Amino acid sequence: MKSIFDPKAYAEVIYRIDLLTETTTAQWGKMGVAQMLSHCQSPLAVALGRKSLRKSNFLMKWLMKSFKPAMYNDRPWRKGLATAKEYVVDSERDFNQEKNKLKAIIEDFHQLKTKTEWQPHPSFGHFTPDQWGMMQYKHLDHHLRQFGV
Repeated sequence: MKSIFDPKAYAEVIYRIDLLTETTTAQWGKMGVAQMLSHCQSPLAVALGRKSLRKSNFLMKWLMKSFKPAMYNDRPWRKGLATAKEYVVDSERDFNQEKNKLKAIIEDFHQLKTKTEWQPHPSFGHFTPDQWGMMQYKHLDHHLRQFGV
């Protein structure tokens, strides 16, 4: 699995984001392109400690543990997966602002490629640095494929 910490994968993601336009339409799902750009910022903000989520209760943590490997393995996520309510973007957004904010937060995350200690994810628990990088790449790739880039 590619990692957003890898310079080539990072450059690829930025290039693909730059291919998006205000009129790019989704091949599946309900979000518009600007909403998707906003949505993609949230998992990065959580990893960077800029956004907090409620910690999951014991039962949810137990359930999430079974899904955890799917966050960073090589199998693409299926189309139309439900979005966690904390990450839903249902209001209109400015395309250029969201595009610039997403590229900036990806850059911030990429710059931490040598960081060795990360806070546990509120729902999934501990990830290794490699898993954090792969998970972020996989999420971005999923949504960029959603919009055909």
